[in-house]
Amino acid sequence: MRDTNTPEDALRRRALEMLNRRAMSRRELMEKLVQKGETKEAAEATAEWIAEMRLLDDESYAEEIVRHYAAKGYGQKRIEQELWRRGIEKDLWDTALEAMPEEDDSLDRFIQLKLRGVDPDKKEEKRLADALARRGYSWDEISAGVRRYREGL
Repeated sequence: MRDTNTPEDALRRRALEMLNRRAMSRRELMEKLVQKGETKEAAEATAEWIAEMRLLDDESYAEEIVRHYAAKGYGQKRIEQELWRRGIEKDLWDTALEAMPEEDDSLDRFIQLKLRGVDPDKKEEKRLADALARRGYSWDEISAGVRRYREGL
């Protein structure tokens, strides 16, 4: 009979409990385990074991992040920053970003909410553009959104 109280088993249980609390990437899991006092090698081996069990999947996690942040109205650049921050490998980004809706009105809703039917002066327009850039929208997307807003006035 196998001893189930080995340090390796305890580490695996700890990692599974972390994943049960919230989804995370392989890198995030390894970093958390190292922060909790595990060696880098043990953390890597545990993450590999969990991935083999199909309980840790960076590709699915990346798609989940894209859906979440797109639904909150963030643009592609901001979502890419979030994928990078969470340790998702860049080769998984393209597949995940395909989950973003092509034509979304979140940019237009954001502009409507901020400007509330008023024609903005240069200072207000700059503040709006800065806010949209922080949300990850490109200058072309921002310009087109402001143009659509002005046409609707």
